[in-house]
Amino acid sequence: MYGFQQSKENGSFMSRHLSKDLGDAYHRVLALSGQVEEMVHKAIRALIGRQSDLASEVIGLDEEIDRVEVQIEEECLKMLALHQPVAADLRRLTTMMKINNDLERIADLACNIAERANDLVEFETYPIPEQLSDMAGAATRMVRDSIDAFVNLDIESAYQVIARDDTIDEMNVEIIDQVTSLMQQNPAWIEPALLSFSASRSIEQIGDHAVNVAEDVIYMVNGVIVRHRHNDPRLRPHLQ
Repeated sequence: MYGFQQSKENGSFMSRHLSKDLGDAYHRVLALSGQVEEMVHKAIRALIGRQSDLASEVIGLDEEIDRVEVQIEEECLKMLALHQPVAADLRRLTTMMKINNDLERIADLACNIAERANDLVEFETYPIPEQLSDMAGAATRMVRDSIDAFVNLDIESAYQVIARDDTIDEMNVEIIDQVTSLMQQNPAWIEPALLSFSASRSIEQIGDHAVNVAEDVIYMVNGVIVRHRHNDPRLRPHLQ
């Protein structure tokens, strides 16, 4: 009887410890998401406004984001090893690890956009497509809404983020058409047009990572894996 009581008390202690560790990692992921979202905003401002100083600021943040991402992953792996969580705790932990990775990739893409901004500074007469700003705003809102879905355990909002990915893809196609036209108008604009295309592609990929986060939220909440299943008839009501 005594041995059973000791085991029960130890289990309760471990559960409280896991809960605290999960809470700490959760808040670090949220803080990281805020930093990454700000990087995307600054990268787009640098691109549209041809602000090389702002672009350099974004690029300079990359190492710090990488460091935090590694720390969060190490904390999550330690929890897996020490606590061996199951069921909802395991889903929550693995979801945070995946979101952490997606946020780091979004930061990398923000740096890519900032690098294109630096490259475009010398092409003063090249008309940077205004729709890049609209597309970036839409992608950034997807990131923010996917994180909000994570915070609020809101799978309906997560499904809405997934549904908005088509809009980002359509905007990317429109920008490609526009920069192709610019290249045809003026051969001197071929290089900056290709830089614009690269920036547009990075923004489109930011939207893809927001979709990844939304998919992980759905899995965390109800255990359903929706990745690669957006055309599944059982999921379509959520995606409309």
